[in-house]
Amino acid sequence: MRLTSGAPWVIALAALLVTGCAAPQVHGPAVAAAQPSSAPVFNPTDVAWIQLEIPMTESVLALADLAPQRTQNASVLALASQVAAKEKQQLAGLRGLLSEAGLPPTNVHEGHDMPGMVTKSDLLIAQRLNGGPFDKLFRKHLTDFLTQSLLVAKGEQTSGANEATKQYAHDLAAARSTTLADLK
Repeated sequence: MRLTSGAPWVIALAALLVTGCAAPQVHGPAVAAAQPSSAPVFNPTDVAWIQLEIPMTESVLALADLAPQRTQNASVLALASQVAAKEKQQLAGLRGLLSEAGLPPTNVHEGHDMPGMVTKSDLLIAQRLNGGPFDKLFRKHLTDFLTQSLLVAKGEQTSGANEATKQYAHDLAAARSTTLADLK
């Protein structure tokens, strides 16, 4: 079941960020008591945000990779190329934060059907579409991704503890806001 934007999603986001969607406990360098005072501290919100943004970003990259085979529309091809370049760079930053938090590169959201996530079934549908139908689906999924990413970035900025992660969420939100505005 997909959640929609609005109050129910905010409640679900709050629950996700508090529980980490049953995320594993933070061990090693991410636990404040086990670190020297100068080591960065990541709270459950920081961890949940990083662990959600990575698979969301990977899923939209997989969709963008389909564009050259599925459409001849120059504007969609340019958008897919622009999105791929930006998201690859942002993904590298997110993976850096994951490593800094001392977390394994495990996708704790594997198989989850969540807002903003391009699922495997979404990709299978996109692989069967060409031209206008693909273009419409691409724009819809990209809009959903950007919208949900902005929402969860706001949660990180509000409730996160790690200043570098909160700043990254701010910067990522600004870049994705620009892309979303360009889509309209």
